[in-house]
Amino acid sequence: MLLVVDIGNTNITMGVFGGHNLNAKFRITTKIIRTSDEYGLIICDLLKIRNIKLDSIEDVVISSVVPAVMHSFENAIVKYLNRRPINVGPGTRTGIKMVTGNAKEIGADRIVDAVGAYNIYGGPVIVIDYGTATTYDYITENGAFAAGVTSPGIRICAKALWQDAAKLPEIEIKKPDSILAKDTISSMQAGLVFGHIGESEYIIRKIKEETGAQNIKVVATGGLGKIIYESSKEIDIYDEDLTLKGLEIIYQKERANKK
Repeated sequence: MLLVVDIGNTNITMGVFGGHNLNAKFRITTKIIRTSDEYGLIICDLLKIRNIKLDSIEDVVISSVVPAVMHSFENAIVKYLNRRPINVGPGTRTGIKMVTGNAKEIGADRIVDAVGAYNIYGGPVIVIDYGTATTYDYITENGAFAAGVTSPGIRICAKALWQDAAKLPEIEIKKPDSILAKDTISSMQAGLVFGHIGESEYIIRKIKEETGAQNIKVVATGGLGKIIYESSKEIDIYDEDLTLKGLEIIYQKERANKK
């Protein structure tokens, strides 16, 4: 079995694949500082709860945008699973051609999402990840990572509201019934959600306009992506597990290359 790990700024998401099937997935917070032993115990407990034997994990693939946790997390994999993880980065076989100005500046998570979207849904494709930041990446018909847009994520915008405006409360992020809000909480929800829908639709249309590409698929992922997807005709597909699937595809490419 294969353990795939996506270490993001907010959460660490893990999945276990048997063949090409995602058999289990787990999520823990990134922002708590942990030792390698703490990570190891958490990983072992999560696997055991799902009746996955530790010695059944044959390989581990990691995508990370948080360098500060990597030392402890990698040591946990080595100590508790007795595996040396594969880290997605420069030199990793992805099948995606990087044609942007400085390919090394592109986060591993965006590359993984691009691999998943292109291999599963084909190109050209716009892949949107609604994470800590909201990212929009354009992958050409030939599998080239041609352009990307980065904007503040919904949670970042929400925190800015209640942290920087003294009288605004912390709220649940959800779509209100109407944009015609009649109270403070629903007015904040309307601004956050409808504002992000509007942003997404404009950026998608602008990418389509400037590329001139026909029949571009738009694929969304990320925790809050479903809210936007359900409210926008510009997004064709919502794939909650796109990043995990992309990691599994990269692993298969790496393994094939070593044969």
